[in-house]
Amino acid sequence: MNILVVGAGGQIGTELIPHLQSLYGEDNVIAADLKKESVDKLGAISRSITLDALDINSYRDAIVNYKIDRIYNLVALLSATGEKNPKLAWDINMGALLNSLELAKEFNCSVFTPSSIGAFGHSTPHDNTPQDTIMRPNTIYGVCKVSGELLSDYYYSRFGVDTRSVRFPGIISNGALPGGGTTDYAVEVFYEILQKGEYTSPIPENTYMDMLYMPDALIACTKLMDCDPSKLIHRNSFNVTAMSFSPKELFDAIKKRVPNAIFKYEIDPVKEAISASWPNSLDDSCAREEWGWNPKWNLENMVDDMLNAISKKI
Repeated sequence: MNILVVGAGGQIGTELIPHLQSLYGEDNVIAADLKKESVDKLGAISRSITLDALDINSYRDAIVNYKIDRIYNLVALLSATGEKNPKLAWDINMGALLNSLELAKEFNCSVFTPSSIGAFGHSTPHDNTPQDTIMRPNTIYGVCKVSGELLSDYYYSRFGVDTRSVRFPGIISNGALPGGGTTDYAVEVFYEILQKGEYTSPIPENTYMDMLYMPDALIACTKLMDCDPSKLIHRNSFNVTAMSFSPKELFDAIKKRVPNAIFKYEIDPVKEAISASWPNSLDDSCAREEWGWNPKWNLENMVDDMLNAISKKI
């Protein structure tokens, strides 16, 4: 199987590439990103190319040249960044997806495009949020994600394109830094505490949001794509989660391990509004039943691993 990862230079892509290589072989994974510096950074661990996913002709050439069977479309402008320029967010998020789906139809590829808890909104049940529920987001990022889920379902039902996805919660990683999401605080805090001894949160202390540690997120990306399609009732997109916590609970867990750590709050009104519209906790039973989703990481072992990894890194 030959796999193309577009948007490979982001938080997920930089860690998904070696994960895919370990499963399918180094020569079978092609990393593509718009930015040359991101491609250069990936060059040591992958076959990498510069590619604008909005340029369908260049995108088509890459699929043909590398005989691609599966696409991971990770191109996205994230939630907080997207609010600064909604039109740009729509053009990038939906343009890359539409090109991915069109080319998947043309060349019989399977496609993974992550959705997000950002697809939910104020009117969604916030506790134990169901797989199938009302979705009326109040951010352009969320609007793109809902539209992307529907468009992917359409290409599956209308054209038979093998589309699959998960609704990622916040992803916590000790690899690449996040790129403008509302849940970024849960990564930033570890760097700030270990480097400066204090952290100022933009999210209110008692705001709950679901989270995944990156190793579980990577398994979700591949386990769903490799599963027997006959088992899937849903496709686009599955709720997945491993833990739900507030900033205060995360900071308390860190303080148990770093007693001198200082935590403050300076609320960002944009991030506050976005986080308030998202679920407090997700029901991921459909993912568990249909393709065996079973996360391994919780708050305690994640905090231990993050502190250890970032201490070595900095």
